[in-house]
Formats: sequence, C-alpha cells, structure tokens
Amino acid sequence: MASEELAQKLQRRLLLEESGPAAGAEPGGGSGAEEEAAAAAAEEGGEAERSCLTANADSELSAKLSRRQDIHAGTARPRQAKVFNPYTEFKEFSRRQIKDMERMFRLYDSGRDGYIDLMELKLMMEKLGAPQTHLGLKNMIKEVDEDFDGKLSFREFLLIFHKAAAGELEEDSGLMTLAKLSEIDVSIEGVKGAKNFFEAKVQALSSASKFEAEIKAEQDERKREEEERRHRRAAFRELKSAFSQ
Repeated sequence: MASEELAQKLQRRLLLEESGPAAGAEPGGGSGAEEEAAAAAAEEGGEAERSCLTANADSELSAKLSRRQDIHAGTARPRQAKVFNPYTEFKEFSRRQIKDMERMFRLYDSGRDGYIDLMELKLMMEKLGAPQTHLGLKNMIKEVDEDFDGKLSFREFLLIFHKAAAGELEEDSGLMTLAKLSEIDVSIEGVKGAKNFFEAKVQALSSASKFEAEIKAEQDERKREEEERRHRRAAFRELKSAFSQ
C-alpha cells in the first residue's frame, strides 16, 4: 500500500541520516540516487500530511451531516444536555416574566413531553388568532430550532421573546406575531399598565435590581405564610386546650 511504501522510504532516510556516508554506496555512486529518493519521500510526506488534514475536515463535515440526518430520522442518540437556568441565561427578563412564559409553554405542551411540536404550535397560533400555513409553522420552528429536532424546547421558546425584544425578528414574521399576541403578565413595579410583553420590556427597570427585589419579595411572602401557619397552630392548640379542661 502507499502508506507502507512511504513508511519504508522514510525509514530508509532516517537510517541514511544516522549512518552518514558510510551507509551509502561508493562516493559518487548510489548516494545521488539515495538523496533523490529521500527528497521524493519528503515531498510525498508533505502531500500525505495535506491529504490527512483535508480528510479530517471532510470527516468532521460528514459527521455533522450524518448527525443531522439521524436527528431528522429520529435515530440520533441524545447528547448530554447542559444544565439550563433561564434566570441566568435570559437576564433581560424578570422572574415574573419567565414564569409567565413557562406557564404559557406548558399550556400548549399538550403532550407533556417538554416540547412544543408542529401540531401544538399550529393549535397555539390558532388560539392566538393568527393561524399559519404548514410551511409557515415549519419556518417558525426552524428560526429558533438550535438542535434541529423540529420542535421547540422551553429554551428555544424563550429565544423567540429574546430575539423579538432585541429586534432580531422580521416585523411580519410568524414568531413576531406569536410574541406580540402572547399576553404575558408583567404587572410588576416599573411596567404597570403595559399591554403586552414588548411594552413591558421597554419600560422595565434594570434586570439585576428587579431580580433581587423579586427574590426578596418571594422570601418575605414565604415568611408571612409561615407566620400565619404558626398563629393558626397556636390558636388551634389554645382552642383544643380549652375544650379538654
């Protein structure tokens, strides 16, 4: 084979370099031929290296295409997913907004599999009063479908609102229509009276301060509920003690 022949030539060249003139034939004899063979071997080695790099690039592209085909065929082996935290990845949204979007996502995830597929998206757009064609629905998914599985995960669902708020969607696109028609509850400080998510986004306070304020509000609410439970338990014990006397 070519690779074996190349290996033999390279080995011969190494032997020549290590042994020096003594390993060659008589002066002026076969040494010229050996030098030519060594030069040819070096040239073939360079060509082999270039061919190897090209093969590696072709192999990587082939692997990506094969992966996409497996995904479309439904035979792809799932890759280990990174831990997704919407509150840290989408810092421009408040906790309330993310929770509202999560409730909306679950509402239309009728299969309860953690995804909105083509038919579920079709129903969603019909409920929002903006039905789309089959091709239109596929294009909507394709625009944010990062893993090419033909459906929307919750992260990809949030990407719709992220792209819309960042001005990365066409005004007449299906995703922009979905975002505009989604009634997200944004009645928090700084966005009261906002009609929908985008008006809220324009009026929102800095995400960091909102996040901290909402965390504190949730903690205060839990403390208040716990205090009420303690009072109820104390009142019940007092009432029980009165009856037992």
